[in-house]
Amino acid sequence: MAEKFLMPKLSPTMEEGQISRWVKNEGDAYEANEPLAEVDTDKATMEMTALSAGTLLKILKGAGETAALGEPIAIIGQKGEDISALLAEISSNGKASAEAKEAKEEKKAEPATPATVAAALESPRQETSAQPAAPSRSNGRLIVSPIAARMAAENSIDLKNVTGTGPNGRIIKRDIESFLESGGQSAKAPPARQFTPSTIVGASPYTDENTSQMRRVIASRLTESIGPVPTFYLTVEIEMDNTLGLRKQVNATISEDQKISVNDIIVKAAAMALVKHPFANASYQDKTIRFYQQADIGVAVAIEDGLITPVIRGANLKGFIEISAEIKDLAVKARSKKLQPEEYTGATFSISNLGMFGIKEFTAIINPPEAGILAVGGASPVPVVRNGEIVIRNIMHVTMSCDHRVVDGATGAKFLQTFKQMLEQPGMMMA
Repeated sequence: MAEKFLMPKLSPTMEEGQISRWVKNEGDAYEANEPLAEVDTDKATMEMTALSAGTLLKILKGAGETAALGEPIAIIGQKGEDISALLAEISSNGKASAEAKEAKEEKKAEPATPATVAAALESPRQETSAQPAAPSRSNGRLIVSPIAARMAAENSIDLKNVTGTGPNGRIIKRDIESFLESGGQSAKAPPARQFTPSTIVGASPYTDENTSQMRRVIASRLTESIGPVPTFYLTVEIEMDNTLGLRKQVNATISEDQKISVNDIIVKAAAMALVKHPFANASYQDKTIRFYQQADIGVAVAIEDGLITPVIRGANLKGFIEISAEIKDLAVKARSKKLQPEEYTGATFSISNLGMFGIKEFTAIINPPEAGILAVGGASPVPVVRNGEIVIRNIMHVTMSCDHRVVDGATGAKFLQTFKQMLEQPGMMMA
């Protein structure tokens, strides 16, 4: 019997999903547990499967479209079944009104000078039923995915020359790749336009890009953190010369693929300091404070759609080489959106390191329910006074964001003191 296929919950924090692509087409048969589609959740791209065999009778949400948990995205059943009643039910439950609302919002979003903007984006079109050769547009605006927009910018591609093959003519990643493969690359920037004082320029053209599921959750989580979580910040300077020396010694004795980074040592030092300061390795639970017995460190990794924090479980129990191997493996999975929920949830503390980007000092936002996060800047040589003499030392700035409901100022300061000692005297990590 035909039935609605609803958007499933594919990760613990998922509230809605965005269809990345349908693996099966309308009319295709499938087996039990065979993938029907790939769905972008808040943290990864997951396969969506059916519990029993059947036929994909109707796709209700196409690639690039978003659906809330429990919202119908397809109709499944046996080949040849009548689905008109189901379609009518879905339509009467709000699909038609949702489309009307979307159309109304698009109309409201029109710029003040629509004629000027439309002219800036596309040449005049004649009324025709033929498929347009140029990219499809919505009310005079290009429809471009974030990844495609980034690729176009990196390759100096004029998006007006690219044909979109995504939903509603949306320009997606494969369209940019096809454009480049076909020799349409335009690496040279176009010559600057010469304007005379009498030139009249209308309102700036713009494109509306769909927000990725990950970016929406990041926005929601950060709003949740910065509002109700009473946060304060502690900054410390750490002399990194001994840590840099340790890294050099370790890497001299191991193979190229095993080599460790400064960040691997920082993760280990933070984990060892956390087990010595239980309040820094805890979380506020309204009526209780939860103390964790091991340090599960979330390591921030930048990916296409935002930020994700794969977790190094029991980092206090692992050596530098093991931590390094895990971070490398999880980072590859994160960038290819193959992380499983258990690999990016449940950290007890997090570290965000922007030192490799030339950032000296910054503050990071706590990822609830964790009680703290370290914002790590880069180590650079600076003159300092040691024993009455001016010497050059590699100094790194670290700022800890603290949840004041769990971590007091003195508690955070003592944790940072221990963390600093472990990096300045790496042998302390073995004590």
